[in-house]
Parts: sequence; structure tokens; C-alpha cells
Amino acid sequence: MSIITKMIVNADAEVRYPSLGELDQIKLFISSSERRLRLVQALTLSRDRIIKQAGNQLFQRRPSLVSPGGNAYGEEMTATCLRDMDYYLRLITYSVAAGDTTPIQEIGIVGVSQMYRSLGTPIDAVAESVRAMKNITTSMLSAEDASVVGTYFDYLISALY
Repeated sequence: MSIITKMIVNADAEVRYPSLGELDQIKLFISSSERRLRLVQALTLSRDRIIKQAGNQLFQRRPSLVSPGGNAYGEEMTATCLRDMDYYLRLITYSVAAGDTTPIQEIGIVGVSQMYRSLGTPIDAVAESVRAMKNITTSMLSAEDASVVGTYFDYLISALY
């Protein structure tokens, strides 16, 4: 849900017009839209590189994951791990576009911890893969843009636990 939608829903629930502060927030949201869309495009165009490099880093740091008995052992399981990483990167792009963590909350995190635990997937390895994606992504961006995008990666990492 975008900031604009949230404000409308909140105002309507309270049977009132948007406040001046809310209108200022909408103005800021609109003025930052070009930047957010540019960041989404940069992440989307670099997704293969980000996923591949982050996967390589994860498997180098945690070789047990790709060893016999590991959660990413074999081509199919490795592909599943990389698919999950791609899914989380996509959630980050949704949140950057929305300027809000709601896509991460409502689309991607509900039930994730329970699912990974039931599959025997170590949550800390999933979080480490997201951290690797964050590091690769932020190294490609200016400090200011990295700060914006990094906020969503950090939110996702903390939400996994």
C-alpha cells in the first residue's frame, strides 16, 4: 500500500479530510517518484548479477548448504535457493516503488519463518543471502541511493527472524 493510499484509508476511517502534514508527505512522495523508479529499474536490470554474485558469496561462506545433505545440495535445490533470493529482491523493488515496507510485510514475510523452519532451512542462511544481495546492490549505487535501498533490505532481514 502506498503512502497515498494509507493516508486516504486513515482519513476515511476517521471521517476527515487529509491534514496539511499528510498532504506534505504526499508531496514528498510524489517528488521522490522519479528517483524511486530509477532505483527500481537499476535493481531490475541488475537482478541476474545481484542474484548470481550473492549466491556465490553465500555458498562460499556456507559450503555446507551445497554439500550432500545441505539445503541447496544439487542443481534443483540450488536453483530453488536462487529463486527465493530473486523473490526477495523483487519484494525489495516493490517496496522501493511504493516507498514503503508494506509489500515486504503483506506479500513476502507472512508465514516465511514457519515455512523455512518446517523445511529445515536455516533462517540465518536466508538472512545472509539477503545481506549479500544488499552489499552487492549498494556497491552499485551512490551513497544516497544505497541508503534508500539499504533500508528495505535491512527491514527484510529483520523481518525474517
